[in-house]
Amino acid sequence: MAAAALAQVPTTADARLIVPLDVPTAGEARAMVAAIGDAVSFYKVGLELFATDGMALARELKAQGKQVFLDWKLHDIPTTVQRAAAAIAQSGCDFITVHGEPQVMAAAVRGRGASSLKILAVTVLTSLADEDLAEMGYAETARALVERRIHQAIAAGCDGVIASPHEAALARALGGRDFLVVTPGVRPDWSAKNDQARAATPLDALKAGASHIVCGRPITAANDPHAAALRVAAEMAQAG
Repeated sequence: MAAAALAQVPTTADARLIVPLDVPTAGEARAMVAAIGDAVSFYKVGLELFATDGMALARELKAQGKQVFLDWKLHDIPTTVQRAAAAIAQSGCDFITVHGEPQVMAAAVRGRGASSLKILAVTVLTSLADEDLAEMGYAETARALVERRIHQAIAAGCDGVIASPHEAALARALGGRDFLVVTPGVRPDWSAKNDQARAATPLDALKAGASHIVCGRPITAANDPHAAALRVAAEMAQAG
């Protein structure tokens, strides 16, 4: 790496960068965390690990001083969601996702109580384009549906939303300065888009209003995950 580029690399992990541990086993997740090292302090534990050792891994990461985002997209009757959120709140994890339906969101907010757990509503999955929503029976565009669900999330008392980089500015405008806007589908110019239909670069996502970005395969599939994470963080630093 050139001297000029090195000067832009943050000396500590950027807490706005969340790396998903989308691997089948806790052992593989631990190996990835070790490979990334001190370049990342915030990890997402998703459904693949949920089916195995996800909660145990989350507690390990918290014990190591990491922040943990449980991307489990809770979706059930209100009583079940409320109880699940209450149980998750006791773990000390930082973020949990719920589906952006009013009853579900309100139940999760009740369940977390006075804990520090942040409730994030899923608006529209970043793999879905307008034509996909039409096929599913929605009359609205992705942007219109995202806007509706942001309003509903705010009314339910959620702390933020999951929204693509293309809707980050909308979420920021509606939610205000302290609203969490977590954007998956972030892909640097030097990486492939994979299955993200509404992607943007880390810099563009932050400039649009994202509070956090989720960047996976550009880092986790790299030959050197530590170096790739620093490269993404250096780009993020340009946003201030």
